[in-house]
Amino acid sequence: MSKPITLYSHPGGPNPWKVAIILEELKLSYETKMMDFGELKKDPFEKLNPNGRVPVIEDPNTEITLWESGAIIEYLLDTYDKDNSLSYEKSPEKYVQKSWMDFQMSGQGPYFGQRAWFVLYHPENIDSCLERYGNEIRRVLGVIDSHLKKTGKEYLVGDKCSYADLAFIPWHWLLISPPHIMGENFAQEWEKEYPTCWKWSQTLLERPSVKKCRENRQKAMEASKK
Repeated sequence: MSKPITLYSHPGGPNPWKVAIILEELKLSYETKMMDFGELKKDPFEKLNPNGRVPVIEDPNTEITLWESGAIIEYLLDTYDKDNSLSYEKSPEKYVQKSWMDFQMSGQGPYFGQRAWFVLYHPENIDSCLERYGNEIRRVLGVIDSHLKKTGKEYLVGDKCSYADLAFIPWHWLLISPPHIMGENFAQEWEKEYPTCWKWSQTLLERPSVKKCRENRQKAMEASKK
């Protein structure tokens, strides 16, 4: 029997929850250690991740420690997804899914993250920044919407849900539920302007792994406020 993988996480940040969803999908045994921001930029955590951020995993089964969500997900799939339930092993799908994962990390993550920063943490209200990153969020949703319409497929790659689809979902939580980084009424705009992307996202939100991780995140956020 495999030993539990340790996932270092934080209630608010979406990236650790990307990893948690994959762990759930693969039905792997794992335990989560919730970290305070103040613990991340100093030892002993920086010995695990020199960049001082979550997620990090420690896998006692292979004695590997990894950081950065993309690298962690790739490792989990290579090591534990032997029947390719969440991925493709042959070209072109094998590489197309990597393109979507890269788009999530280089496009969705930074733009959604910057919008979250200026909405939630920046001491001044800078309209130009809010407008820029709000428009970029719309652009990212539009890219997915256009792709799904053109292909007529339910998912981004091939004919099944893959890690490339699931990687986008934790940031969507911040659009349709608190802290509503695009405003409380944005869900209606999303459904109207990008309906195919909206349907895709709603389908993914109904997966048991996503539901469980979303519930766990909410519990962790409530616990962090006590």
